[in-house]
Amino acid sequence: MNAEERAWEVVRRAYEERIATPRRTAPSNKLVVAGVAAAVLAGAVLSPPGRAVLGDLRESVGVEHAQPGLFSLPAPGRLLVASEAGAWVVADDGSRRRLGDWRDASWSPFGRFVVASSADELAAVEPTGKVRWSLARPQVRFPRWGGSRVDTRIAYLSGSRLHVVAGDGTGDVDQNGGPAAAQVAPAWRPGPRHVLAYVTTSGRVHVLHTDGGSLAWRSAPYPNPRALAWSSDGTRLALVTRDRVVLFAAGPRPVATRFVRGVLAAEFEPGGSRIALARARDVFLLDGSRVTRVFAGAGRFSGVAWSPDARWLLVPWRDADQWVFVRVGGAHRIRAVSNVARQFGAFPRVGAWCCGS
Repeated sequence: MNAEERAWEVVRRAYEERIATPRRTAPSNKLVVAGVAAAVLAGAVLSPPGRAVLGDLRESVGVEHAQPGLFSLPAPGRLLVASEAGAWVVADDGSRRRLGDWRDASWSPFGRFVVASSADELAAVEPTGKVRWSLARPQVRFPRWGGSRVDTRIAYLSGSRLHVVAGDGTGDVDQNGGPAAAQVAPAWRPGPRHVLAYVTTSGRVHVLHTDGGSLAWRSAPYPNPRALAWSSDGTRLALVTRDRVVLFAAGPRPVATRFVRGVLAAEFEPGGSRIALARARDVFLLDGSRVTRVFAGAGRFSGVAWSPDARWLLVPWRDADQWVFVRVGGAHRIRAVSNVARQFGAFPRVGAWCCGS
């Protein structure tokens, strides 16, 4: 049996052994089955033999028997989301509070406040929706808040310029003495020292000591950057590009590189070393050299978020208008919620799942 025949044998067996409870909505079964087979093949190629967990592959878009609304979260904590209809905080009992007409938002350290942005404004907002302060700035994107409980900084992009401002809204500084910033969210290293990573338009990762304005290190260029993420202990930095995931430690030389195409979002496990990676049609965990696929489906996913206790992943499934919660701590389980767009005015982008009680 040649290599091509062996590959399709893997596809056939995986398809026959899938957990399938499809929602009967798509009349073109041949095209749908072909899409599922392609997704299985991608997982088989991505994962070492015997290590791929094929999760909940199905023939049509959406998890059957999903809850009609978000009645509660499966783990303690609060979700921060933003849609065309504004930004929202979601409590673990399912209750929602709209913060205002913000198009992007992220938590402050320990979830005490929210930094939010519209096209030409940056603001610090209480979880109740009360605005503490705001700055008028052009083309604001990707606000991110870092630091300690008592000494914080906010990074954001104004066009292609990287800015850093104190948590009380004072001392706004343009950090770009050199190359312009790519349209990728900057990432604060956890801890009190205000160390920030961002990506330039040439694809170089720059790590800055923002208080002194000094450059700690910069990497070689990696074309088509998409995301940055720090581990919760600040010892690892992941860069996602169109075709790879690059891990850095204390300097510009990568400690590991994993070649994988199409990753849209990445997030380190709270308190751990695993990285959750979302592509358009599957979600998997990267743990050293081990790759475990935990969920897949037709249509498109738009991100991934860990629960604060690291037991669940939230997968926003835009084409199904569902949020899918995948249990990855303990027994593998799936819980889904439908009609997400109706509950938030439009299908939202998930910011972060913060601060378990």
